[in-house]
Amino acid sequence: MAPRTKQPPAAQPSADGATAAVPVPHVRVAVIGSGFGGLGAGVRLRRAGITDFVILERAGSVGGTWRDNSYPGCACDVPSHLYSFSFAPNPEWPRSFSGQPDIRAYLERVTETFGLRPHLRFNAEVSELRWEEEHTRWRVTTSAGQWTADAVVSAAGPLADPQIPDLPGLDTFPGKVVHSARWDHDFDLTGKRVAVVGTGASAAQIIPAIQPQVGRLTVFQRTPAWVMPRRDREISGLEKWLHSKVPPTGAVRRGTLFALRELQVDAFVRRPGLLKLVQKVAEAHIARGVPDPALRAKLTPDYRIGCKRILLSNTYYPALAAANTEVVASGLRELRGSTLVAADGSEHEVDAIVFGTGFHVTDLPIAHRVFGVGGTSLAETWKDGMEALRGATVHGFPNLFFVIGPNTGLGNSSMILMIESHLNYLVDALTTLDAVGATAMQPTERAQRRWNLELQHRMERTVWTTGGCQSWYLDRSGKNTTLWPASTSAFRRATRRVDLAEYELIKRTAPVAAPAEEVVPA
Repeated sequence: MAPRTKQPPAAQPSADGATAAVPVPHVRVAVIGSGFGGLGAGVRLRRAGITDFVILERAGSVGGTWRDNSYPGCACDVPSHLYSFSFAPNPEWPRSFSGQPDIRAYLERVTETFGLRPHLRFNAEVSELRWEEEHTRWRVTTSAGQWTADAVVSAAGPLADPQIPDLPGLDTFPGKVVHSARWDHDFDLTGKRVAVVGTGASAAQIIPAIQPQVGRLTVFQRTPAWVMPRRDREISGLEKWLHSKVPPTGAVRRGTLFALRELQVDAFVRRPGLLKLVQKVAEAHIARGVPDPALRAKLTPDYRIGCKRILLSNTYYPALAAANTEVVASGLRELRGSTLVAADGSEHEVDAIVFGTGFHVTDLPIAHRVFGVGGTSLAETWKDGMEALRGATVHGFPNLFFVIGPNTGLGNSSMILMIESHLNYLVDALTTLDAVGATAMQPTERAQRRWNLELQHRMERTVWTTGGCQSWYLDRSGKNTTLWPASTSAFRRATRRVDLAEYELIKRTAPVAAPAEEVVPA
């Protein structure tokens, strides 16, 4: 069934020049983002019989981070058969670790298969979410108009907004500047002197992809990463046929991948000492890929493996060891025209800069656009660090549900598992509201505080805290507000259903419909 709402028309001037009134459409649920989280929310809402919803997407197509990140070499570091929805298995994955084009194509198929097109509103970037206490609803203002909604699902994701360091002289750099998530495919790197700033997951894929093409490659590395071999191969035609014709075989493959990663969790969250053997494998990988002992020393981390994200690549080290590559073992300090000055004082002339410097993860930009009870912004609420109840809801922001909220990230498995757990929680919350005759819910301060105190207590033993590194997992105060310190099975159990003892329930005190004189801004 298609939703009853339509794209709101722009306000139109009447014959006398006045702006004609256009009612603001109301929906049961407004979903922000059309990546895995937003599309998954759409599927689960429809399956629950909730068809009165819109999916608001700031770009012109679905895909989220798998649309935005199209840089050379972009691929997933989670096995393909685990990186898909359980309700939409894909027997046609081409490789054991599939590339960006295949993952994006998968999301397009999910959109078509589950009838999500009528719910999508493209080029609708959310500029404000405001809780209207008098109407017990959210007002959603976007670049495509306004909606009101009983509930909002924020599926914008933590890997949505690129982070570029504020460097002196960057604004006057005469060459090309790109971020890994905003790649310019019209710019030809052939023969150019190119700097790559950062050595994280994106950079480790970009560097081998462009190294044979560029004239000179300069890599600015603040901290080296541990890199493990990538066990990637083409999926055979027989395997595809078997998974397509005998679906349980695909389920067994997915289950095996899942179980192997669940077995790894203990080493990350309770007994980091168990990672010593893994670190030996990584050290041998460096030795094989980097013959030069001086370069090998630059590329060998001084922290325990797992503290920062472990990278998977068979081509990264050979690219760094290539004759046209220079590794600068310090960060970038400033720019003087086309000269890049490193923190160690060395200078490097380049024609183009590629920033592989990550995203705004612990300081989500959308938090500045969300205003809850009393007009308090989510950014203000989170000024001392992000936190939510079960990674999904926040006190003071009724009926705002996060998909991949605070402390739900993973260091070793598929985020799709976490997304599906949050979707279970979302649907149970909405159906529970109907069952008890309430309009909205928000977690109690006590429940939220208790959940996060326990979570941070468990975090103290993890490799992310004890491993001796600084990572993007940590906020400015050093608190880990991004990762989940347990197994995905434990998270599934924690979000299986809503516990009403953790929530305050709110009933509607005013009609849903917007006043007739209300005008959608042109």
